[in-house]
Amino acid sequence: MLFRHESRLPFPPQDVFAWHTRAGAFERLAPPWADIRVRERKGTIRDGDEVLFDIAKGPARFTWRARHREFEEGRRFTDEQVEGPFKRWVHQHHFEPDGEGGTRVLDEIEWDAGATPGAGALVQPDLERTFAFRQGRLMHDLTLHGRWQGRPRLTVALTGGHGLIGTSLESFLTAGGHRVVPFVRSREEAEKVPGAIYWNPDENEIDAEGLRGVDAVVHLAGEPIVQLPRWTAEKKKRILESRVKGTTLISGAIAGMHENGPRTLVSGSAVGYYGDRGDEVLTEDAKPGKGFLADVVKAWEDATRRAKGAGVRVVNLRTGPVLSAAGGMLGKVLIPFRLGLGGRLGSGKQFLPWIDMDDMMGIILHALMDEKLSGPVNACAPNAVTNAAFTDVLGRVLDRPTMIPAPALAIKLGMGEMGEQTLLYGQRARPARLLEAGYGFLFDGIEESLRFQLGRPLA
Repeated sequence: MLFRHESRLPFPPQDVFAWHTRAGAFERLAPPWADIRVRERKGTIRDGDEVLFDIAKGPARFTWRARHREFEEGRRFTDEQVEGPFKRWVHQHHFEPDGEGGTRVLDEIEWDAGATPGAGALVQPDLERTFAFRQGRLMHDLTLHGRWQGRPRLTVALTGGHGLIGTSLESFLTAGGHRVVPFVRSREEAEKVPGAIYWNPDENEIDAEGLRGVDAVVHLAGEPIVQLPRWTAEKKKRILESRVKGTTLISGAIAGMHENGPRTLVSGSAVGYYGDRGDEVLTEDAKPGKGFLADVVKAWEDATRRAKGAGVRVVNLRTGPVLSAAGGMLGKVLIPFRLGLGGRLGSGKQFLPWIDMDDMMGIILHALMDEKLSGPVNACAPNAVTNAAFTDVLGRVLDRPTMIPAPALAIKLGMGEMGEQTLLYGQRARPARLLEAGYGFLFDGIEESLRFQLGRPLA
């Protein structure tokens, strides 16, 4: 069978093609609802280069090895399955000028599922959904990187590279031409990974010399907030100490480097700084709130003071819930909502300061590149919605009923302080500093974001 998808992008062919040649491009084009994990990579997309990855489809698990051929600089390349679930799979990528300064991208896939019954009825719609997403993702990434065209590419050291945001960020930056070096927690791993930086916050150890020549640090590491069924005293201690110890260690290491060290620190933070504030509009100038998470975030931000005092530009990203089918808040609620078991939480009046994952990438890039931006920055969309509105929209996107609410009392009894602060507290945060800095959001509306991240375009 033959599948064809054509799109046009307002970027020159050499830029579009160059993006595809870089590490991270494959991961960026994998839809977030698909469980695809790269196991091995040999080269990029030139003749003979290969990528080996695992892919899960429902209960089925496959290993897929693709080999590249027919590479023609700036114009085309082909990848062919040499190991995997299909009898035949050949994907040709073509890049042509559109006559208006942009690029016509044509994808052609010849595939044969062999004797698998009904494969065509399953594969064809999945390809249409996937390539609609790929077209949008490519447009987003080229737009975000294009805003800083002409600026030197950066070497960025990254903590939390295995988390939801960090995983996406590494591939986003490398596909855009930047270099990413990871922080790792064992000396053995640091010796195996080129450029890796050893650190161990629990032992107050860090290889500060590994930071020489690094332009910026993006610090995202921290103990996950949620632990079912509820927080324990030990869990709360890990949540606090993982953020304060790690940030203090990195901040001090950067501050102690008088030359040839990072001049920018983009440090994780959270809208939990504001506590539970009802419908009060919260810009970055708002005072901190009350509660365990608010106290954690205050201590987290305070831990960057040493770097600030040494003249390092520090951006504290007060991040809201990041929308991605790959995980996070949205990933956790998808199963009950798909089963028709979704509903508002408590009163449903608490505000959700959401942010699309692609905009999250753009915000971090803006924080890295805009030398005038510093201090706390609300990393959320301009239009926060209530939990009730989010529930209605997600139900509509998934075409499922949302008639089963979770009463506040049940959440408090079942999940205690954790349930109250993570599910019932709300913040109507507004990204005032990003808007003032000229950041252009890809997604203003939550329905458009959910449809993109879930591959559910309007019919």
